[in-house]
Amino acid sequence: MDDEIKSKILKTGTSIVGIVCKDGVVMAADRKVTAGNLVMAKNTRKLIPVNEYLTVATTGNASDALLLVKVIRAELKLKELKTKTRPTVKEAANLIAMVTYHNIRQPTMIPNIVGTLVAGINPDGTTELFSVEPAGGAYAIEDYDANFGSGMPFILGFLERNWKQNLSVKEGIELAIESLKSSTQRDVASGHGIDVFTLTKEGIKQVVDQEIEAVYKERKK
Repeated sequence: MDDEIKSKILKTGTSIVGIVCKDGVVMAADRKVTAGNLVMAKNTRKLIPVNEYLTVATTGNASDALLLVKVIRAELKLKELKTKTRPTVKEAANLIAMVTYHNIRQPTMIPNIVGTLVAGINPDGTTELFSVEPAGGAYAIEDYDANFGSGMPFILGFLERNWKQNLSVKEGIELAIESLKSSTQRDVASGHGIDVFTLTKEGIKQVVDQEIEAVYKERKK
């Protein structure tokens, strides 16, 4: 792809975050979808439960991200039917990494670019968090990550000072909310809502479902 074509591709942005806790994993994402300097949607879910044991948060091209989730959901179900066993979180993350690696290397005018945070519950009840970079590398996360969303610098800067070992899921929820608040205050491509999910041995649960409403107030003098 030459420089002229590259310059015409609308850039996308987002804020996603995964936080490892002593008793589970917390995932969070904003809801704004942008194309260049335009806000295309204000209530898009970027944090998506794939099935009863896996959740993904995506950043990148929206259409590519939606297609990736559909493909992974189908592939994991096929694997279960063939092997009569449930895939581990690591296996699911490596599958996503393989699809991502293959997609971005196909000759095309507009490359498929998606970064993914993958969190899940293993058959033995343990939880894990992986980050799949847009180039297809999969990495186990032991603390926190925001992949390559536009809000990443603000989120990682906040968590660098506030995350700690043996964090509880309850504390992780508050950190996730504050992380997104930090990014949406400064990153123009993030905002309009917050979704937060927890993954524990009890299962996947959405604990925050918020929209940001524009309210005009008289300025105090």
